Amino acid sequence: MTQMSKKPNELSVAIDIGGTFTDVTLFDRSTGRAWTVKTPSTPADPSEGFVNGVAEALKLSEFQPADLVQVLHGTTVATNLILEGKGAKAVLLTNKGFRHVLEIGRHDVPRDANLYSWIKPSRPVPPELIFEIGGMLDADGAELEALDEAAIARLTRRLRDDGVESIAVCFLHAYLNPVHEQRARDIIVSNWPDAMVSLSCEVLPVMREYERSMVTILNAYVAPAVSTYVHRLEQRLLRLGVSAPLLLMKSNGGVAGAAVVRREPVQTALSGPAAGVVGAQEMASLAGFGNVIGVDIGGTSADISLIKDGVPGTTMEGQVGAWPLTLPMVDINTIGAGGGSIARVSADGVLTVGPESAGAQPGPVCYRRGGTEPTVTDAHAALGHVPPTLLKGAMSLDVDAARRAIEDRIARPLGLSIEDAARGILALADNAMVNAIRVVSVQRGHDPREFALVPFGGAGPLHGSSLARLLGIPTVLVPPSPGVLSTIGLLTSKLKSDFSRTSVQRAGRFDFDAIERVFEEMEREAIAWLDGEGVPEHGRMIVRKASMHYAHQGSELSVPWPGGKRGEAALADAIDAFHRLHESLYTFAQHDMPVEIATLHVEASGELQPPQWPHIGANTDTASAIIGRQPVHFPDGSLDTPIYDRNRLGAGAVVEGPAIFVQLDTTTLMLPGQYAEVHEFGSLIVREQV
Repeated sequence: MTQMSKKPNELSVAIDIGGTFTDVTLFDRSTGRAWTVKTPSTPADPSEGFVNGVAEALKLSEFQPADLVQVLHGTTVATNLILEGKGAKAVLLTNKGFRHVLEIGRHDVPRDANLYSWIKPSRPVPPELIFEIGGMLDADGAELEALDEAAIARLTRRLRDDGVESIAVCFLHAYLNPVHEQRARDIIVSNWPDAMVSLSCEVLPVMREYERSMVTILNAYVAPAVSTYVHRLEQRLLRLGVSAPLLLMKSNGGVAGAAVVRREPVQTALSGPAAGVVGAQEMASLAGFGNVIGVDIGGTSADISLIKDGVPGTTMEGQVGAWPLTLPMVDINTIGAGGGSIARVSADGVLTVGPESAGAQPGPVCYRRGGTEPTVTDAHAALGHVPPTLLKGAMSLDVDAARRAIEDRIARPLGLSIEDAARGILALADNAMVNAIRVVSVQRGHDPREFALVPFGGAGPLHGSSLARLLGIPTVLVPPSPGVLSTIGLLTSKLKSDFSRTSVQRAGRFDFDAIERVFEEMEREAIAWLDGEGVPEHGRMIVRKASMHYAHQGSELSVPWPGGKRGEAALADAIDAFHRLHESLYTFAQHDMPVEIATLHVEASGELQPPQWPHIGANTDTASAIIGRQPVHFPDGSLDTPIYDRNRLGAGAVVEGPAIFVQLDTTTLMLPGQYAEVHEFGSLIVREQV
């Protein structure tokens, strides 16, 4: 078929940029056919690697840029700005007497920190960049003192001349009455038309000044760079000939248009990891698994998530780096352990792995890009866990260099063999991940043995079998394209937006009319958003939720609020759900304790055209899929291990371990004593042999 004659019904491209590689999947939703590309990331300008990957995928498929109808993207730009402290020069406008709201915080010392040695992390903006403005609202939102408009005008002109890049505004009780914040923005813009202004009444209209101030200033902190990045992407796509809309993944597991992301870029703080969780959910569902633990291992970090009954865990108490981020987001536990994590021997002779990573440049020693320090990937190479070439021969590994680096930097200082040193590196990485898995499972009241493990990311399938064995997890589900699963999540995602309002309701004094008014107000906003996104009626879903807590408790849990019920009946169902969730998370529920409402939520989503994933053909012949053999060092010795081209294995094929499965986007290692069966949708189901 010629290029000109192709008429795709729904051609989408999804791009996920990681620390080492940029993953691209081009997908024709009308046929289920996909083209996958993995190109080196370009940290200096991520948009370059983005567009290079799109162009390569189009070339591979022989489609034209104009054929694309949708571009989906998971980005770590906001995440990296926050983690690395490289955001904009931003300022915060607050009420008189609240200049140190960020510095005071919650007086919380992390549980695993030493009370006497812990140093409070610096804030996104220092006190000298926080300015007090006259004006005050009371706890009901009524004006106590008029806004000092002249002071705002003078300050704006000064900030403009001082090189400030972004302004955050967070006044007391603005979640009840936004008039002061909105007026402040009007004054700022009238004196500085190009000013970037973030208002707390728009970013997070809920109570608690510290959390609301933090989210608002973080929004301002990342806004200039994210806005520039999104604009650069759109311009590069246009130059490539792509006019399709750009949709970006948000931390809540849904996507939104570029305009929304420019306005509230902090919503993308966990964009990349969230896409992977959505992908794991989709692939697990196709294979018939509702309860899974996702382990996304990239070059720099491992992101752990839990999916229960087909629904990813979510939280309103997330954190990015040292700072709280009280926005709806997928519940992910991130640790600094990935394929690029550097192994070192400390001054006192202790082997350590991570959190520092070799990243994309110079990368692991075996990548031949100038790396000199051994990494987790080098340990895999030294033990024979990966074939000598990757990416269909495009990348040749220097295994000898990896072994020399491990020998010089690890084995000799510790008096170990190269193999024992490499196994030690992997054992430390695996144990760090096991502990992270226990955080999202055991510490949340879940037994990991009742879940399947879904390893993905470029390095995930190399660790999946060993992690499952360490935790006693009976099943490992390796998706068809685990190295690019985040792009699959992007293709599967829905348009999604969350609306929240503080509505404090005390036990015994519930105002059901007020509760209904708040819900209806948010639902009108949700419908207006869905209308603006062009979502048809049949593709819409609107869900009510409530954040509740026991009387005198300082934190909340979010539970569903029955949409078909009103008044006492709805409240009773919500309270029952709260007790059950509290018991699941903390092993107890206080049924005799009054339950109160803090915040009401509406979650709106719009269905994009769902992908039609193809079945793979049945073929139980495995011998023809063997493309080589190599010695692999396991704890009990070296074994001659077959290497399988995973794409040649058909549905129903069964392979006994040990085995190595190779494909474009990753390598899967199966241990001795395990076996794998190929599912009809292409996943490898790995279990222990009886």
